Amino acid sequence: MRSYRSLFRTPEFTPFLLSFTAFAAAQTVGGLALGTLVFKATGSPLLSALSMFGPQLAQLLGGAFLLSGSDRLPPRAVLSGLGLAFAAGTALLALDGLPVWAVFAVVLSQGLVASLSGGVRGGLLNEILSKDGYVLGRSVYNMLWGLTQMAGFATGGALLTLLSPQTCLLLAAALYVMSALVTRLGLTARPPRSTGRPSAAASWRTNALLWSSRPRRLAYLGLWIPNGLIVGSDSLYVSYAPAAAGTLYAFGALGMFVGDLAVGRLVPPAVRRRLATPLRLLLAAPYLFFVLRPGVALSAVAVTVASVGFAASLVLQERLLSLTPDDLTGQALGLHATGMAALQGIGAVLAGTLAQLASPATAMTLMAAGSVTVTLFLAALGRREERQSAAVPDRGSDVVPETAATE
Repeated sequence: MRSYRSLFRTPEFTPFLLSFTAFAAAQTVGGLALGTLVFKATGSPLLSALSMFGPQLAQLLGGAFLLSGSDRLPPRAVLSGLGLAFAAGTALLALDGLPVWAVFAVVLSQGLVASLSGGVRGGLLNEILSKDGYVLGRSVYNMLWGLTQMAGFATGGALLTLLSPQTCLLLAAALYVMSALVTRLGLTARPPRSTGRPSAAASWRTNALLWSSRPRRLAYLGLWIPNGLIVGSDSLYVSYAPAAAGTLYAFGALGMFVGDLAVGRLVPPAVRRRLATPLRLLLAAPYLFFVLRPGVALSAVAVTVASVGFAASLVLQERLLSLTPDDLTGQALGLHATGMAALQGIGAVLAGTLAQLASPATAMTLMAAGSVTVTLFLAALGRREERQSAAVPDRGSDVVPETAATE
């Protein structure tokens, strides 16, 4: 599947995207409103960053105990339930005078249940599309996420000049309800992809199985760490340029859109496989420029160019799927989403702490330097793995179900 026409002719692909769009719009508008609310209440770059990205830390716990549900629960019911749960939590955040500790209790609870979202959506997309359509479909999914972020952050920034953060949070809650309705009415009720009851033991067992393969580990680490460090830099936009944070987030989303369009649609598969390291380096390098404390216009250019590098996730997800049995794709993608979210939360904590000790600009520069270092180290490990695989061609395949570690 290599054309957008054939993609959008696929049954259920359009309602799948519409449901995700409403959910993503709620996240962007609500996240910016919440970050602004917490920054106004506390004046703390760390707490502001944590309010927007800290909930993703809770996905570590959810990934450990809930992730088996990605393949063992009916996807439509899970996604509808998530939309309603987020709507209720976001409406609670809009209560006037809610203490900061209560705000974080709510958003961490949301992060816990959100651990199911990435795996369920990724596995469902893999079911809706044929296997050769996943990368193109995922690129459209990512581009839509980028466009929604642009529109959401730009609209959210404009709304915050006219309305209170609490009112913007109520608008986000309404968007979550809309996502749940589109999911319920537009998607077919599918059975779970895998048999058995979801449980903590099943989550641990399958996560260990997925992690047991060295090539998969390298793919996961490449998806998680460089990305997480740069999202830590992104989490400081509110404290770096309080009046222009929405603008910076919107330009970052524009860069993501361009990258996903180019890599998903225009780059041939043979070339795409070689782009993981260059794209991850591009993701970090422009943030080194923030050591000079640029103004909003130059910052927007740097953020746009850097965000093209987020397309590295398409390359690495394709690699991950090629190494994973079909009946584990939901949990494999869920583990990716959970780990990525958790590392983004850790990145936000680290960046916020550095900003408290130094400045947002210094913290953004240091996070970028760390991302470049990790990318180069993982690239070296990947080359060594390729040499070892070439030297021992019969060491075993990673694309069949294993019952023990593959090493």
